[in-house]
Amino acid sequence: MALPTALSTLRLPVIGSPLFIISNPKLVIAQCTAGIVGSFPALNARPASQLDAWLAEITEALAAWDKAHPDQPAAPFAVNQIVHRSNDRLEHDMMACAKYRVPIVITSLGARPEVNQGVHAWGGIVLHDVINQAFAHKAIEKGADGLILVATGAGGHAGVQSPFALVQETRAWFDGPIVLSGAIASGDAVLAAQAMGADLAYIGSAFIATEEARAVDGYKQMIVGSSAQDIVYSSLFTGIHGNYLRGSVVAAGMDPDHLPEGDPSKMDFASAIGGAKAWKDIWGCGQGIGVIDRVLPAAELVAKLTREYRAARQRLGAAA
Repeated sequence: MALPTALSTLRLPVIGSPLFIISNPKLVIAQCTAGIVGSFPALNARPASQLDAWLAEITEALAAWDKAHPDQPAAPFAVNQIVHRSNDRLEHDMMACAKYRVPIVITSLGARPEVNQGVHAWGGIVLHDVINQAFAHKAIEKGADGLILVATGAGGHAGVQSPFALVQETRAWFDGPIVLSGAIASGDAVLAAQAMGADLAYIGSAFIATEEARAVDGYKQMIVGSSAQDIVYSSLFTGIHGNYLRGSVVAAGMDPDHLPEGDPSKMDFASAIGGAKAWKDIWGCGQGIGVIDRVLPAAELVAKLTREYRAARQRLGAAA
C-alpha cells in the first residue's frame, strides 16, 4: 500500500514525536522546514484558547517557507490528541484542528471512531500509537489510517515488546503506514526501522536536547550526559509504565531502584509524588540517548540524522 502524500514526500522518513510540555510551535516549525514531520500535543497549548494561536503560527510559518523555498517545501505537521475520556478539552481542540485542517492527527490512549471520522472529513490522516497487537487491531477497526508502534525503550509511556516482534506481527496483517518508536536517535536506527518493515521512525528524546525545545537546561544537559543505563521504567508517576531519566528521580529524593507501583485506576499526567510532578520534575526519556552528545538547533539535528541515514544506506549498498 502506498503511503499517504503527507508521509511520502518527507526528506527524511521521520516524525518528531509530540513531547508533553516540551513541544511548541518554534520546535515544530524547525522540524517541518528541515524536512520531517513536526508535532506537538494539543494539551501543551494552555489555556485552551492558545491552541488556535499556535495553529495559526505554524500554518502561516510553513506557508511562508513554501513560498520562499518552492524547491524544498516544508513537511506537514501533526497534532497529538489524548482521546481518553478524561480529556475534557478534546471537543474544543478537535474543532481548532478542523479550522486549520491539520494534516496529521496522532491519537493516544484510546481509539475513537468519531475522532477519526472528523479528521477524515477535512482531509487529514490519523496515526494511532499502540504498544501491542490487541490495541493495534482496535485502532484500525475504528478507522485509524496508520499505527505508531511504541516498542520497549521509547521515552515516556512505552511498551515492553521488542521492535522486531511488534513490526513483524503487525506487518503480517496490516499493509498501511507503520511508524516505529523506541530508542531511535540516529540515522542508522531510522534505516534499521525501515529494514524491519516500518515506513518511518518516531524520534522524541533527541529533540528534547535541541535549542528550540521548551525544556529547562538541566533536562537537556542530563540527556547529553546520560545513556540507556540511566533510564528507569516505572508506573509510579502517572499510573502507566513509562521511561524516565534516573537523575531526575534521584533529584526528587526517590530511590529509582525501589519505586512502588502506580495505580492505573488513578491515571494522572500531572500527578505529584512527594512534591515532584510527572514530566515537569520527573523527566521522560528513551533509551536511545547514548548517541546524543550536545544540544543542537533542531535543523542541525535533522541534518545530522540525514547524513547518518544516507551513509548507512550507502554502506548497505556497497555490502550488497
